[in-house]
Amino acid sequence: MAGTGPNPLARAEQFIWLTARVLEQRRFAHLFLEGSADAVETALTAYRNEDGGFGHALEPDLRGPVSQPLHTAHALSVLDSIGRCGGLRVERICRYLTDVSTKEGALPALHPSQRGYPAAPFIPVVDDPPAELLTTGPVVGLLHRNQVWHAWLFRATDFCWAAVDALEQSHPYEIEAAVAFLDGVPDRARAEPAADRLGQLVREQRLVVLDPRRRAECPVAPGYAPGEHHFPYDYARTPGSLARRWFSDGELESSLDQLSAEQQEDGGWPVNWRQWAPGTALEGRPIVTLKALQTLRAYGRGLR
Repeated sequence: MAGTGPNPLARAEQFIWLTARVLEQRRFAHLFLEGSADAVETALTAYRNEDGGFGHALEPDLRGPVSQPLHTAHALSVLDSIGRCGGLRVERICRYLTDVSTKEGALPALHPSQRGYPAAPFIPVVDDPPAELLTTGPVVGLLHRNQVWHAWLFRATDFCWAAVDALEQSHPYEIEAAVAFLDGVPDRARAEPAADRLGQLVREQRLVVLDPRRRAECPVAPGYAPGEHHFPYDYARTPGSLARRWFSDGELESSLDQLSAEQQEDGGWPVNWRQWAPGTALEGRPIVTLKALQTLRAYGRGLR
């Protein structure tokens, strides 16, 4: 249930100071308290490795020091949020992405270097992992949106187009990744009809809860945790997303009402995916909380 007392942002701030890692504290300060971007980047640098990638449990479900595509995608999203997704810092990241890419020129969900370190059981370590839209799509979309040009992007973009065009039976996180790609890719004339097709697929396959009051009637994707549903705001994180057209004003507003109501008594938002270790849930909640606050603010929902 939503907490009482101070306004939502004040409750979230208390939660962040009480539970978050330094990186999420710095990100909150930058996003909502006029904190500096330098402080965010300094905190992020602690997760960077010599190979240009990021590790050290930046993405909490992968533990250990080694660089991984999921960690590095997370780092890029942080740099994007502070307007620093460019220059030599991103050149180093793209070199790392090139080194860990599959034969298709795209990213696996998990590089085999994770073997021997703890990882979520729903992200298996295999010796020859396939390329995944789930990992590649958000990275390619973000780099295009920031007008980054690197040789790695050419084959990775082709992979994403082929993967999006081939989507038939899917699941919510893969659709999110496809949207992230389509929102950033330069070919808008191709992106818009591709997004429209995915929107129809989402509704036909019931990959979204359109009425929060009836969420228990909606199926959960295979392998997801009980109650791990997706709502319109999960696909359309900003009003400018192509996925915004998938939902009526009423459907989107009711989902944002649901998001607001999910703020907990302690001021944070809950993790709804499978929790396999105490530390991962503790570190994940501030990340989820920041995402919720950003989504609500993007749609003009009052936080003060």
